[in-house]
Amino acid sequence: MNPSVAVVILNWNGKSFLEQFLPGVLLSEYDNLQVIVGDNASTDDSISFLEAHFPTVQILKNDINYGFAGGYNKILERVSADYYILLNSDVEVTSNWIKPVIALMESDEKIAAAQPKIKWQLNKEQFEYAGAAGGYLDIYAYPFCRGRLFNIYEFDQGQYDQLSEVFWASGAAFFIKSKYWKETGGLDADLFAHMEEIDLCWRLKNLGYKIMYCPDAEVYHVGGGTLQTENPFKTYLNFRNNLIIMQKNLPAADAVFRISIRMCIDFIAWWHFLLSGKPKFTLAVSKGHWHFLKSIAKTNLKRMANQTPYVQHAGVYNNSVVWAFFIKKIKYFKDLVSS
Repeated sequence: MNPSVAVVILNWNGKSFLEQFLPGVLLSEYDNLQVIVGDNASTDDSISFLEAHFPTVQILKNDINYGFAGGYNKILERVSADYYILLNSDVEVTSNWIKPVIALMESDEKIAAAQPKIKWQLNKEQFEYAGAAGGYLDIYAYPFCRGRLFNIYEFDQGQYDQLSEVFWASGAAFFIKSKYWKETGGLDADLFAHMEEIDLCWRLKNLGYKIMYCPDAEVYHVGGGTLQTENPFKTYLNFRNNLIIMQKNLPAADAVFRISIRMCIDFIAWWHFLLSGKPKFTLAVSKGHWHFLKSIAKTNLKRMANQTPYVQHAGVYNNSVVWAFFIKKIKYFKDLVSS
């Protein structure tokens, strides 16, 4: 029998997405599968809708909205399976999206997490922002994806059809062996949302595990289903959380060096927002930095005993992606790695 798999969709006021995409999930071609909706204290009629229209779907409820990270931690405490798949509610799946990823992960005990190819649900020939063909970090831990640099989204022409080890797998369709989820303690609930999957992947890599991209499975992500891209709170979370995960996962001396430079780069973004007439986003960057500094002592307690030297990790681009994109005008991943 195939390993047991639990697809867990964390819902918060997402009735329209459940109505649109849950039927496809239930048609997934896998014979040892349970589909669970974890509800983060929704205030719409999501639960009554599920109970009326999808009686075979297990519903697990949180008492309050714990965010993406805390919400999944609370739900997965009650789920038993060999593999967890954390699936966003705004993802359309194909029929055979599970088997290839599980087969890949079963082939190597060191593979802890993986993602399928993630494309845009509104244009299925194009890669999507949150994950694309696997996540990378640059020399200053700035995240980006193969197939998507900033606002440039590549069309899928088979250029990323090879199995690849990457730095991080997208939380939009995140596969993980449950034993490694438990070993690491799951997601960091203090992050609330955004970059929590990067942090988890980084911790897994520091333990010697691999993160993989599987091109033989494909899903389509709407994107921005909970927080829209043009949202100051999302900007705040991204700037704050990126610094926190650097402090948690970099070797100590390396953390001081890279965080100092990263904060200077962020200051350029601060000026860009200010000069662009976006004071709320300028404030979001400032708040992100301030709350990072306030949390240094708490974050320091979360550091693991051993951190692998950063540049030794697979999926690290040993230059600045910000410099490459905005100054050198490099727009595509293939040109990035060959420059």
